[in-house]
Amino acid sequence: MSRAHSVVGVLLAAGAGTRYGMPKVLVRQGEWLRVAVEALANGGCDDVVVVLGAAVVDVPPPARAVLAEDWATGMSASLRAGLDAAVEAELVVLHLVDTPDVGADVVTRVVGAAVSSTSGLARATYGGRPGHPVVIARRHRAALAATLHGDEGARTFLKRSRGVVFVECGDLATGLDVDEP
Repeated sequence: MSRAHSVVGVLLAAGAGTRYGMPKVLVRQGEWLRVAVEALANGGCDDVVVVLGAAVVDVPPPARAVLAEDWATGMSASLRAGLDAAVEAELVVLHLVDTPDVGADVVTRVVGAAVSSTSGLARATYGGRPGHPVVIARRHRAALAATLHGDEGARTFLKRSRGVVFVECGDLATGLDVDEP
C-alpha cells in the first residue's frame, strides 16, 4: 500500500447501546475501544478519530476524540462528525466499536483493496455478508453526505455506488457486531 495516501480511521462509538444496556464504548472497561483503535492504527491509518456521544471517555493513543453533539439523532450524526474531522484525508476507514474481533489484518486488507481500486471504495465481507470496515475515497464524500439521515450510516450510499470492492475477510474475523450482552 502506498503511504502517499492520507488515511484516517473513523471509529463510530457515539451510540447509547440501548439493546446492549450501555454505551458500547464503555464495554469491558473500554476494551472494545482499545481493540478498535489498535486495529485502525496498526492497519494503515495515519490518524484515528473516535466519535463519541452518549458517553464521553478518554480515548487511547494515538486516537483523538470528536464529539457528535447530536449523536441521539442517529448514526448519520456520528458519521457526519467523523467525516468532518477527517476532511483532509484521501481515504476514510469507517469502523464500528462493536465489532471487537476485527483486527489490524482486516483493516490492512480492506485499505489495500481501496488503494488499488479505481473506485476508491472497499468494504469488508465475512462469508459474503457485508460488514466493516468500509473505505471511502475523498471524491465520494459529498455523495455520501447527501445520503446521510437518521439512524442510517453509509448503507444507502454503498448500495447506490458502482465500483465498491467487496473484500472477503471471513478467514480473519467474524465481523459480527455485538448488539446484546
